[in-house]
Amino acid sequence: MNYSKIRKLKDKLYFSIENIENYLNVKKSSARMFCSRYVKNGLFIRLKNNFYTLRENWEKITQEELFLITNSIQVPSYISFMSALCYYDISTQVQRNYIESAVLKRSKTYEIENTVFNYYKLKNNLYFGFQKLNGFFIATKEKAFFDSVYLYSLGRYKFDVSSLDLDKLDRKKIKNMLKYFPEKTKNIVVKLCRI
Repeated sequence: MNYSKIRKLKDKLYFSIENIENYLNVKKSSARMFCSRYVKNGLFIRLKNNFYTLRENWEKITQEELFLITNSIQVPSYISFMSALCYYDISTQVQRNYIESAVLKRSKTYEIENTVFNYYKLKNNLYFGFQKLNGFFIATKEKAFFDSVYLYSLGRYKFDVSSLDLDKLDRKKIKNMLKYFPEKTKNIVVKLCRI
């Protein structure tokens, strides 16, 4: 099997062993060995178990494509915290090769090709306030702010408040969201937003 045949996968952001199995019309064990060999040769990048991308696609990946992959590495998840605040231009901090998401299952960090995918577990009742945008799930501006402050109030997150332009947040939405969060979080939000 030659790589030129597989390069036709370049229109796929990521693919599985099953995709290779069907594409090459081989057994699953052969597809698994094929993927393993191509990872070792540096032509495929393993994103997680049974989840790959072409290296040539990875080398020109956009931020929004990284967000799509981020949502797929751990399901369900949504982009949040400083990653979302930077995306919305609420923060002046630049987060290169570092993406943060909220999840229901467990906090976990993956490092793939010098890119860090950080997943923070939230309680079920705080897993809301996100939308599908350009194919990926991302917190609203206000919810990304609340998620950051919430983890900060628990001592599980650090962020530079001075880098935030809080005037870009909708105060009415902030006030409406206060009721969902613990007192410690509320107090910090009220102080920062002067509401």
